Amino acid sequence: MRQPLTLGFSPCPNDTFMFYPLVHGLVDTVGISYKERLEDVETLNQLALKGDLDVTKVSYHALGHIRDEYALLRSGSALGRGCGPLLVAKDAIDPAGLRGRTIAVPGRLTTALLLLRLFDPALKNILVMPFNEIMDAVLSGNVDAGVIIHESRFTYQGFGLHKMLDLGEWWERESGLPIPLGAIVAKRSLGAGTIAAIESALKDGVAYSRANPASAAHYIHEHAQEMNEDVCSAHIGLYVNDFSSDLGDEGVRAIQCLLERAEKAGIIPASTAPLFI
Repeated sequence: MRQPLTLGFSPCPNDTFMFYPLVHGLVDTVGISYKERLEDVETLNQLALKGDLDVTKVSYHALGHIRDEYALLRSGSALGRGCGPLLVAKDAIDPAGLRGRTIAVPGRLTTALLLLRLFDPALKNILVMPFNEIMDAVLSGNVDAGVIIHESRFTYQGFGLHKMLDLGEWWERESGLPIPLGAIVAKRSLGAGTIAAIESALKDGVAYSRANPASAAHYIHEHAQEMNEDVCSAHIGLYVNDFSSDLGDEGVRAIQCLLERAEKAGIIPASTAPLFI
């Protein structure tokens, strides 16, 4: 009997929403079973960097470092418009005033940090911490500003924080393209046939969840215990969209543009590996 594939994704509602049908056998997996591992995205990035997972969610920044070992899947991505990381502070100040000050980010391989470095390479005083600790660090004055992701996007105003910059909006103005945030990748060593089967099952899973949004409710809330219903629904609505079903031509262009700019800036290594198998 074939061993289950290790499958990494985050406990965030958009991931549990999309992966629930796959890991619970609600779609045809063509005989492939999965052993899920739920971790925050930066932990997943680091696990993928070591090659510890067969299939996993990673930041598109991390993809730039693992392209030789992992292929991108066309389904399951977090990519879109109006959904980028936010740069926040206690006071409404201009981002240019942050040079030399400490900025918290949710991981060294997150797309949040990649966008911040593309926006202003002179912002160098970076402190990495778990994404759910950043707002408190800003409020306490331990850092001067922070780049927030996930549900923090919906709650920061309630903490009295000010949005200095929407890095997603900045990217959209600069590129004219949606912002690629999180990717689903599979080890190239699995082979083209297995990867195609995984991709097909994931696409079916996304379609199933979008057609039956209540089916995964218990699974979602099991892993997002501190998130209220409204924030949870808004989270899914923002990050699960048509690009999650299939990247399409526009999504692929956005990914290629982001990786090319990151290569040119020296943030990720160059690679000749194709994105897909």
